[in-house]
Amino acid sequence: MFGHLRFAAACAAVAGLVAVSATTATATATTAGTAKPAPRDPGLQQELEALVHEPDGPPGVIVTFKSHDATSVYRAGVADLTTGRPPEPYDAMRIASVSKAYSGAVALMLVGWGLLGLDDTIGRRLPTLPAAWGHVTLRQLLQHTSGLPDYSAEPAFHDVLIADPHHVFAPNQLLSFAASQPLRFPPGSRYQYSNSDNIAVALMTAAATGRTYEQLLGALLYVRLGLYRTSLPTGYEMPPYSLRGYGIRDGRLTDVSTEYSASASWASGGIVSTPRELNTFIAAYAGPWLLPEHVRQAQLAFIPGGSEPPGPGTNAAGLGIFRYSTRCGVVYGHTGNTSGYTQFAAASPDGTHSMTFSVNAQITPNSDPTLFEQMRKVEENAVCALLSQ
Repeated sequence: MFGHLRFAAACAAVAGLVAVSATTATATATTAGTAKPAPRDPGLQQELEALVHEPDGPPGVIVTFKSHDATSVYRAGVADLTTGRPPEPYDAMRIASVSKAYSGAVALMLVGWGLLGLDDTIGRRLPTLPAAWGHVTLRQLLQHTSGLPDYSAEPAFHDVLIADPHHVFAPNQLLSFAASQPLRFPPGSRYQYSNSDNIAVALMTAAATGRTYEQLLGALLYVRLGLYRTSLPTGYEMPPYSLRGYGIRDGRLTDVSTEYSASASWASGGIVSTPRELNTFIAAYAGPWLLPEHVRQAQLAFIPGGSEPPGPGTNAAGLGIFRYSTRCGVVYGHTGNTSGYTQFAAASPDGTHSMTFSVNAQITPNSDPTLFEQMRKVEENAVCALLSQ
């Protein structure tokens, strides 16, 4: 009963969210709060400068650290090649697959309130999806052990994007591209990252509550955590004051920030946020305060499996979160990449130390293995800097 009351109260806050202008968020470039900021790390700054000055390096990079009440920002290069201005912690950016952590947070909060169960199945919550998928559980979706075929790898989906990159997809349309495909393996038998998983997770949260996933994000995360420049848009446009994303198109470095509609990835990768607000979210989600203890224990039951792209150190998969075991210690978080952006957000297990690492280019093991490994080493060094604070 009390879970339902808390949920109703949280959802009532959605109405207030609409009145908040996304342009009112402010942030300082170097410190926030009253605590003394951590000492500068000249080595990390030099590594960021070296990364952006590589022949195919990203135009810009920004790393934010938050320890207790102090925030430190490191940056190199530019947020916008046209203006030449540097990246700022309040710049809007596409967070790509880090969006999966948000659907994980919403689902696990509902589990904590008894409105969803980790053993709830697609067949129970989403009976219109293929019967062959019916026994897949929420737990398996969150841990990428579901066996669901990845809709984003289907030729029919790519055909729509090629014909109209700004096409607006309805959320329940995305899984239809893979509906004719069988499960890739028996649910729970192995790990395989799939963008379909978090689409199904978000649809299950909506089915369980009668609210849209966007409403749930607003009530349970945006309002609660003060994320006023975070959103899940349906279109392709970016808000003012953006970290522009770049890629090579027709042999030229091109602004690709608005290349695709965010609806094409929706709950799997469509969220737009800022370094500052992403830092706030990951500290809450990876730390011990957002979820009741029994749900957190399930969240942090890790199995071998890497995020996409791989994060620093050795990766392991929990429920909507990954463990990164580095030479300096363990952090929990998520990575992501999409056209124009590569992201890494993580926090210490106690949630007191968090970081974001954002570059405005898509860097993957396949596109440029050497540059990717260089970036991954810098990410690990950033984790070491975080854990030493």
